[in-house]
Amino acid sequence: MSQTKFMVVSGFLGAGKTTTMIAMAECINGRNGNAAIIANDLGANLVDTNLTQTTGCKVVEIASGCICYQMDNLVDQVRRLRDKDGARFIMSDIPGCGVGALEHVYHPLARDCADEISLAPFMVVADPERLRMIMPEKADINLPEELVYLLKLQLEEADLVVLNKIDLLTEEDIARYVDFLKTACPDIPVICISARERTNIDELVDFVTTKLSAVKNFKVNYDEKFDQAEGKLTWYNRRLFFKTNSSAAIDYNAVIDDMIESIRMGLIERKRNVPHLKTFATAHEDGSDFSKASLIGVDYDTEYERTLEREHDKVRMIINARAVCESRPLARIVDDAVDEVCDRYDLDCQIFFTECFGMTDEGRR
Repeated sequence: MSQTKFMVVSGFLGAGKTTTMIAMAECINGRNGNAAIIANDLGANLVDTNLTQTTGCKVVEIASGCICYQMDNLVDQVRRLRDKDGARFIMSDIPGCGVGALEHVYHPLARDCADEISLAPFMVVADPERLRMIMPEKADINLPEELVYLLKLQLEEADLVVLNKIDLLTEEDIARYVDFLKTACPDIPVICISARERTNIDELVDFVTTKLSAVKNFKVNYDEKFDQAEGKLTWYNRRLFFKTNSSAAIDYNAVIDDMIESIRMGLIERKRNVPHLKTFATAHEDGSDFSKASLIGVDYDTEYERTLEREHDKVRMIINARAVCESRPLARIVDDAVDEVCDRYDLDCQIFFTECFGMTDEGRR
């Protein structure tokens, strides 16, 4: 039996894991390989799954829990992608502040599935802006110290660190970040890329397709400090449908922008933050006209990977947010933002799915 290569892609919220996996999959497929992506998160209705589908890359979703605790499901999906779709290189992310996949995924696969699955380097995607929290300047970007702890753990877990978003940096900045990473993570290779601009993706693909993971022994100490870090985050997912009451086509880019701005202001008023908020909106079943927006904190501008090209009378939308905010206030903030844009643009809104939970909320464990 020929082996399928599998890789976990970790990294902090908003580091660009999904965009990196898409860029790598496109590169591998362009070389006559066959790559696939597993989108993984604690909730359901994921922006990342929908975004990946628009690129033509093969994607499946493992939702409602980290792959660390769904090993049977993970192995089944890897086999299905291999046998049904011919995938020979499969990547999966883990939830945005997740750690522990080396222990809970790589070691079991190495022990139980070595005859059919080989393990590519355990990859951690690093966002320059978040790295500043642990660099000498100790930048305060309004995230709690508990999340800084998780970022440090992620870097320790890596076989390979990928510095993403270098299109936003000068050459001097890049050198400074690389020097820091080589000091903070000695003996761990660093590759610099821009997933959005597809810079150095060939180099990254060469590395992960020809190297194997060291499957090093790394155990997370699930102590009070870890629980405090997890307890800071709330997951929010919603699937909804907007349409104009007049049936007239409008600029839904403005609707999305105003809705995200309303959420941002609601968080600021409550002295809360959102390490990552994503929206995906499409007007057509085939995804031919879609928008992907992202916000990595209340102190940042909304970033658009793509905007809607035309005006429409209706759109389908998914909202995913990972916020440093209690679940009930966060739910109210998003509800208020949706109501606000409905009033402003004379929209009718149908909500098909909503979940909002903190990791320490009663009933989650």
